[in-house]
Formats: sequence, structure tokens, C-alpha cells
Amino acid sequence: MSATDTTTTETEEGVKKGGRLKLVLVLVVVVAVVAGAAYWFVLKPKGEGPKKPDPGVVVSLDAIQINLADQHYLKLGLALQASKSAGEEVDGSKALDAAIGQFSGRSMEELARKDYRERMKKQLEHRLEKSYEGDVIGVYFTDFVTQ
Repeated sequence: MSATDTTTTETEEGVKKGGRLKLVLVLVVVVAVVAGAAYWFVLKPKGEGPKKPDPGVVVSLDAIQINLADQHYLKLGLALQASKSAGEEVDGSKALDAAIGQFSGRSMEELARKDYRERMKKQLEHRLEKSYEGDVIGVYFTDFVTQ
């Protein structure tokens, strides 16, 4: 065997070893990706999300009159579902102010539709959850009379 043959054989063995090393690295990466995907989709514990606060007392507010469009008005009575952490009393002034802002200027035709009233109620509930910082978790209409 000459020196050229020995160099060629060593180079071929180096290429084979380098090729095997690359193959092993690629397989390790593929196995890691598959394991990560399996964890994400199958084994990852399901989060229950934020726990809803426990309901406390229901605070009834005096009914108010709100001006609607075309010289009509709405007599609106509210009750607030307080969270247990809020205690026994919740100041209703924020709720009444939010209700006045939300219902003022609406038409009687809009408010006559049940789906519209429900949407307005959900919006009011959302606003109150924010403004009361979790102390109010629900809203009930105790009076809803248009004239």
C-alpha cells in the first residue's frame, strides 16, 4: 500500500465517521422535538384556569330612572352578586353610574329585544367586574320597565 492509498482510506473513514456523527445529531434533535410535542399535546396537565370567586351576598339597589331616546325612560332596578371576599356590603354607586352610562339614550325598540337586553347585561356585568375589582361577580335586573 502506498502513502496515497493510506491517505485515501483514512479520508474515507473520516467521512464515514463524520456522516455517522451528523446522523446521530439529527436523530437526537428529531427525538427531542417528538418528545416535546408529545408532552405538549398529551402529557401536559390541563390548567383549570383562574378559579371563580365564591358567591357571597346579593345586594339590592333602589330602582333608578334612566332617560332613553325620544323622551322615553327606563326604570331599572339592579341587584349585585357580591363575592364572598367582598363582605356584607357593596357600595352601589359605581354600578348605578355604569348602568346610567350604558342605557342612556337607547331606544325602546332596542331594549324590547331580549337578546339585546342580555348583551347589555353581560356588558354591564363585565364593566362592574373590572370597576369593583372582583368584588361584584354578577348582576341581576330586579326592575326593567320602559315607558
